[in-house]
Amino acid sequence: MSEILEPREPRDVQHIVEWALGEGKRLRIEGRGSKRALHAASEPAQLVSLRRLAGVIEYQPEELVLTARAGTRIADIEALLAQRNQMLAFEPPDLGAILGGADNDGSLGGTIACNLAGPRRISAGAARDHFLGFQATNGRGERFKSGGKVVKNVTGYDLSKLLAGSRGTLAILDEVTIKVMPAPEATGTLLVPCAADAEAIALLCRAMGSAHDVSGAAYLPASVAARSLVDELRRPGSGMTALRVEGVTPSVQARLAALEQAFGGGRSKMLDTLESRRLWRELRDARPLWAGTPSAARELWRLSVPPAAGAEVVARLRAGTAAIEPIYDWSGGLIWLSMATDAGNGEAIRAAVSACGGHCTPIRASSERHTDTTGPIAKLSQRIRESFDPRGIFA
Repeated sequence: MSEILEPREPRDVQHIVEWALGEGKRLRIEGRGSKRALHAASEPAQLVSLRRLAGVIEYQPEELVLTARAGTRIADIEALLAQRNQMLAFEPPDLGAILGGADNDGSLGGTIACNLAGPRRISAGAARDHFLGFQATNGRGERFKSGGKVVKNVTGYDLSKLLAGSRGTLAILDEVTIKVMPAPEATGTLLVPCAADAEAIALLCRAMGSAHDVSGAAYLPASVAARSLVDELRRPGSGMTALRVEGVTPSVQARLAALEQAFGGGRSKMLDTLESRRLWRELRDARPLWAGTPSAARELWRLSVPPAAGAEVVARLRAGTAAIEPIYDWSGGLIWLSMATDAGNGEAIRAAVSACGGHCTPIRASSERHTDTTGPIAKLSQRIRESFDPRGIFA
């Protein structure tokens, strides 16, 4: 066997699993390797890359369904969808450059396996909510499939929800079917200055509870906003909340005006479609936190917490660790956190998020295993894993 196994056909995947079972080997699965550093194995394992198992199998724009091999680049899928004015509504982030790799090289299988979603998560759902079906090979060497190629499918147990976020520890996906959505005609963003984190999150939560169908709600403190590529964020010298609305142009304009009246206070600014898309791509990838920063100098963590607890969690961490910089997304429910590298960061972050019932993931942290390390469902996850992979060949 070579250093990296690269199956070209689904049957090759099954042969690799059978070989691993026969030889007592462990396998570590990746799509195209863009998140390899994020999911580095804690013990030796044979690397299996699905980058050659790529290509769109079927695309039905009228049915809003696309089927592709697991190693297909997300960028290629998005380019294909754009030709028909459609999109992946869960807005998958691109973590390649954060982890020292290339931009736009993430795969469909890797995105689903990590259940990655961007700022539209609060309105459109997570990646698993758009995951309709798959074909895969489990740790017993058995090929199986679940779901279908239609948006409404209620036959059998929905294994798609289970495999989304399993990070290659239950089965090797080789074919994925996803739901796609029409792209909005227009996008607009209302920017409102806020000096304090708690004030900003309260504003975001009120906006999300309004009738204006906000599809993105984020806050960048002043030091982070100053590194944005969007001029209107850099200029004020203060923290900035961002509220996004999407749809047909008259509706977007009317809802922006209503948000400005309700939350602007005479201090707000508006971004048009082009600048809005630039801003939300930045937020999707957390670029203002890490762009231009040497990986050895700053750690990057991803925290999931109740929105109302976000400011408190960051304040607690700031009290014990200097120079913390956050981006609050999902109305405060997702916090991207940058800080100076320190061996004690992991313990402090876990304590802070556990206190409010949240969980955390080290994205770029040299002293940490790059896996989810907290959460209330570890025992259940282990039982599920033993069912799919009883001999533990998936690292």
